[in-house]
Amino acid sequence: MTCLAPALPPLGLPLLGLLLLATPALAQPRPIPRSTLPGIGAADPRQPVDGGAAPWRGLGRVQLEIGGRCTGTLVAPRLVLTAAHCLVSARTRQLVQPGTAHFLLGYRQGEFTGHARVASYRIGAGYVAASGGPAAADWALLTLEAPLPADRVLPLLRDPPTPRSALMLGGYQQDRPEVLLADTGCRALGVTRQGGQPVLLHDCAGTRGSSGAPLLAQGPDGRWGVVGVASRVQVDVALGQAVPAGSIEGLP
Repeated sequence: MTCLAPALPPLGLPLLGLLLLATPALAQPRPIPRSTLPGIGAADPRQPVDGGAAPWRGLGRVQLEIGGRCTGTLVAPRLVLTAAHCLVSARTRQLVQPGTAHFLLGYRQGEFTGHARVASYRIGAGYVAASGGPAAADWALLTLEAPLPADRVLPLLRDPPTPRSALMLGGYQQDRPEVLLADTGCRALGVTRQGGQPVLLHDCAGTRGSSGAPLLAQGPDGRWGVVGVASRVQVDVALGQAVPAGSIEGLP
C-alpha cells in the first residue's frame, strides 16, 4: 500500500500567492506515466465531475503553505474531513501548524467558492506522522477560522457499506490536480481491522492527491453521503483503504 498525498514545491508566504498558485499552464500538465499512478490499475475509470453539483459541491482542496495538497470534505460549516498524512511536512515528517493549512472549497483551475484558514485540527489516536500510519488512524478533522456555506455540507453515514454496494471516490489527483476526477462506478469490498480498528476496503480508482477524499455511498434517503475518508491505495490495481466515518471522533 502507498499513501496518496503528493509533495509540491514550497509556496510563497503571501496568502495571495497561495490562493493564486494555479495558472492556465498548470490546468493541463504533461501526462504522467502509468507506473507513477498507484491506485488506478490497467484501465482508468476516472472522469471529470462538476464541482458545483451534488455531491461534489462539498469537496475542496486542503492546501499547505509549505507545499502539499490533498482533498477535503466540508462536513459542517466549520469542519473539514481529510487524511492525517495530508498535514505532514514532506521535509520534516512532522505535523504542520494549523494556521499554515487552508481549505479551498469548490476549487477548480485556481478559482474557488470559499476559503478559510485552519484554526485547529484533531487526528486519529495512535497516528504516527513519521511513518504515516496506521491507516485506521489516518484521519484529520479540521476546524476552520470562519464558516463556509452550509448548503455545501455533505451528510455523514455512520454505518459501513455492505459488500458490493455502490461507492464513488473523487479528488484532486496528481495527473489532473486542477479539477475533480472521480470513479463513479466502484464498490465496497468489506471491512477489515488493523490493531483492533476498522478499515474500509474498496475498489475505487484514485491516486495521489485524492488523499482525504470522501468515500461516498448512498444513504437510506438515496442521497450520497460520506461513509469514509481515503487513506491508502494499492500500487498496481484499483484497490484502496478508507477510515470509516463511524470511527472518526468529533464529527457532528
